[in-house]
Amino acid sequence: MIDEHLPQLEAATTTARACVLLGAARASLYRRRKPRPATGQVRRPAPANKLSEAERQQVLTLLRSPQYCDLAPAQVWARLLDDGIYLCSVRTMYRLLEVAGESRERRRQRTHPAKKKPELIATAPNQVWSWDITKLQGPERGTFYHLYVIIDIYSRYVVGWTLAGTETGELAKDFIDDALTEQRITPGQLALHADRGTSMTSKPVSQLLTDLGVDRSHSRPHVSNDNPYSEANFKTFKYCPAFPGRFGSLQDARTFCAAFFNYYNHIHRHSGIALHTPASVHYGTVTEIQAQRADTLAAAYAANPNRFRHRKPSPPKPPTEAWINEPTPQALIQSA
Repeated sequence: MIDEHLPQLEAATTTARACVLLGAARASLYRRRKPRPATGQVRRPAPANKLSEAERQQVLTLLRSPQYCDLAPAQVWARLLDDGIYLCSVRTMYRLLEVAGESRERRRQRTHPAKKKPELIATAPNQVWSWDITKLQGPERGTFYHLYVIIDIYSRYVVGWTLAGTETGELAKDFIDDALTEQRITPGQLALHADRGTSMTSKPVSQLLTDLGVDRSHSRPHVSNDNPYSEANFKTFKYCPAFPGRFGSLQDARTFCAAFFNYYNHIHRHSGIALHTPASVHYGTVTEIQAQRADTLAAAYAANPNRFRHRKPSPPKPPTEAWINEPTPQALIQSA
C-alpha cells in the first residue's frame, strides 16, 4: 500500500517528507530499492601482491621440510633471510599454515592427563577431614610461624592444631598421628583431604596414612575451591577482631590460637551447621539443643502468636551431609 502511493508523494515533495507522511521508514525504503548482496556473494578484488599458487606451494613445502618442520615461522623467515632468500612475510607463513590446518603447535609436546576432581561426602563426624597450613607473621619482616589445622567437614570441629617455626613432613606426620589417636580413628573410617603442598604430599605423611588405613585426597592443581573448609576456617581465624596481625613470639601465637580454637569449637555458632557449635555437632549433643530451641520457640508462639503471623516457628535444621565437590549420582552409587 505504501509503495503504491509513495511515488506520487515523492513527485510532489521529497522522499524523506513522503516517508514521514506515510509513516514508512526511509532506510527500509532504500534497502528494498537497492538490496545489498549477501556476504558470501561479495568478492573482494585480489591484491596485487598476492602469491601465486606455485609460490604458495613453495612456501608450504619449505615449512614442511625436515629442516624447518619443527621451527616457528619467525625462525624460518629469519634463517631464510640470513641465507639471502625472501619468499614472503612471517604473517603470510602463518596464514598459509592456517588455511592448510597446520597452524597448531608444531613441536611435540608432553601432555598431562587431567587431575581427577575430588568428590567426598560425609554424613557423620570423623568421616572426612580437611587440613592445611597457613603462615602467621612474626615480630619481624620475613619471620613466620606455621599453623597446622585439621577440621572435620561435617561438624566443622577443629580436631587438631599445632604451631611451629618450620613446615616439614615429619612435623605434619606427628601432628596428624596425634589427631587420629585422639579421635580414635579406625582403619577405613576416614578420608583426609588436603591441597598439594609439600608437607601434604610428603613421604612421611603418605606412609602414615597408608599404614593407618586412611584414604588420601588432594585438590587439583591451582583449584582453591577443592579445599573450601580449611580456607573458610583460616578466613574466620584471620578476620577475627582480636587477630593482632603480627605476633611478638611463638608463645604469643600459641596463646592466641589456643583461645581462638576453644572459642571456635565450643562457643561460636556456625552458620553452616544451623547455628550450633562445632563441638555440639561433633559429639552428638545437637539433638538435645535442637529440642530445647524448639521448646523455646513453641513457648514464644503460644505467648504471642500474632508476632509470628500465626505460623509456628521452628529452629533451622542442621544439614545431614557435607561434601567437597558434591558427588555425582554415579559416584554415590559406586561408593554405596
